[in-house]
Amino acid sequence: MRKWFALIVIVGALVAWRAPVSAQDYAPDNSGKNVRDRDPDAVTAGDQAPNKSDVTITQLIRKAVMADDALSTDAHNVKIITTNGVVTLRGPVKNAEEKATIAEKAQHVAGVTRIDNQLEIASQ
Repeated sequence: MRKWFALIVIVGALVAWRAPVSAQDYAPDNSGKNVRDRDPDAVTAGDQAPNKSDVTITQLIRKAVMADDALSTDAHNVKIITTNGVVTLRGPVKNAEEKATIAEKAQHVAGVTRIDNQLEIASQ
C-alpha cells in the first residue's frame, strides 16, 4: 500500500513539475491573414455601423447566405459589414461561383448602395 502511495505522490510531483504550456508558445495559424487587417483602411467587423438600417441589411444578407445549402462552410462564414448602405464582403470562399453568388445575394437586399467584394478564393 505504501509503495502505491509513494508512486502516486511521485507521479503527481512529476506532473506538477513539468513546464506549463501557454498559447503564447504557439504562433497563430492565421497570422498572415491578420497582417492585412492592420491596414488602417481595412474594413473589419468592428466597422459595422450600429444604425438599424445597416444592421438589418447585414442580417438579411447573412440569412440569405446561410439559407443556401449549396455554399461551403467557408462561404457561410464570410464577414459581412455594412456602413451607410455599402456592404463589404470579406473572407475565403471555395470558388469563383460562390464569390459571385454571395455578391448577388447582397445586391438583392433593399438599401444596399454598393458592394465591395473582397472575398478570396481559397487555395486548394
